[in-house]
Amino acid sequence: MNAAMPNSSNYDTDALVQLAASGDMRAVQHLMDRHRNQLRRMVDVRLDRRIAPRVDPSDIVQETLLTAHQRLNEYLTTQAVPYYVWLRQLATSRLIDLHRHHLRAQRRSVAREHQWSPTSVSDESALSIVNQLPAAEFSPSELVLRKELLRRVRQAMEQLSTTDREVLIMRHLEELSVRQVAEILDISEGTVKSRHFRALSKLQRLLGNE
Repeated sequence: MNAAMPNSSNYDTDALVQLAASGDMRAVQHLMDRHRNQLRRMVDVRLDRRIAPRVDPSDIVQETLLTAHQRLNEYLTTQAVPYYVWLRQLATSRLIDLHRHHLRAQRRSVAREHQWSPTSVSDESALSIVNQLPAAEFSPSELVLRKELLRRVRQAMEQLSTTDREVLIMRHLEELSVRQVAEILDISEGTVKSRHFRALSKLQRLLGNE
């Protein structure tokens, strides 16, 4: 009898992918389980508040993992990108489809609000980034006037480059490693670190929290 496969924590993702490629279905399950929480955080961060009441993030994650399972052989044949990068691409495609479907009826009003894109973040996520800044302090009146605070935060975030903004979001909200961010953005780990530091410093300066 074959020995039971050790807990997935004993294998890195690359090793699990190779085991999955050899036909080990336990490795496939471990891959799904390992990245479920990361996908959930990604969906929570990106989901637009206008459709959040109509869409369950857990369903999006489950649908993404089902698609990944159905297309696993296709991925294993090429392995063109790291496994989580591929999973995240599938989740992004699902989010794009959902936003297109649910916002279609609101197309006229959408023009008066900020447009959603795969790099958008929810209001709560935008505020969460600021709460994680070193020495992030706002007056009681600013905390009460949440709408004004949110306007300031979004305005500051929009002044960051797309890549710098994504580095902040992935590191602080999606809780991804430097390596994962580098793989997703196709930049070096050193560049991720330098952009992260620069983006934090600029955001603090823009919000007047130095």
